[in-house]
Amino acid sequence: MGYDRAITIFSPDGRLFQVEYAFEAVKKGWTTLGIKSNEGVVLAVEKRQVSPLMEGMEKIKKIDEHVGLAFAGLSSDARILIDQARIYAQIHRLVYGEPIPVELLAKKICDIKQAYTQHGGVRPFGVSFLIAGVDERGPHLVGTDPGGTYVNYKAHAIGSGGQAALEVLEKNYRSTLSLEDSMRLAILAMDRAIEGGVSIERIELAYVNTKDKIFKQLTEEELAKIIEEFKK
Repeated sequence: MGYDRAITIFSPDGRLFQVEYAFEAVKKGWTTLGIKSNEGVVLAVEKRQVSPLMEGMEKIKKIDEHVGLAFAGLSSDARILIDQARIYAQIHRLVYGEPIPVELLAKKICDIKQAYTQHGGVRPFGVSFLIAGVDERGPHLVGTDPGGTYVNYKAHAIGSGGQAALEVLEKNYRSTLSLEDSMRLAILAMDRAIEGGVSIERIELAYVNTKDKIFKQLTEEELAKIIEEFKK
């Protein structure tokens, strides 16, 4: 029997093959990582020039003032969930008069993902998120997967170069890292994970700090300065 033909059919050993295929789509995505420190959270994403005629594709997205995310996997699937995440964030502000807690946002997105693993006629979302934000409980880095699971991380990496980046993070991560140190570590991990190393054209970098709780993406000038310091 073709257990991979229907999402609602378990294999004899308890596997849902369509969900596992969605995980494979994430593994083939662009390298994405996040690092949390006491001062905030940093996100970094690989950029690829798919075509010399195509302008760059942004893989880091702002959800609300205090939270943003990066993703690996299918961009079209990500777009749908990102739009829904922004709606959840705005509804929470209107109803409760405060920013949505980061973990609650991750849970709501994962509720959608999980629903698409148990209904016939649909397929799982082939995308994983790293959600970075600061709320009243402090900084958060939350990872989601195609199966609808979310996990809080100190540092994590996904995508095609995720394993190489994880090795760097596991070796060099410390809970005492400053936000600037986290950015340098992100550059180091991306340099090891990306073939040919880092450059302004090859990565995006964003952060949210605990002081102003505003999610910001680095400009090319700011990124160039960090990369220049890294390569000295």
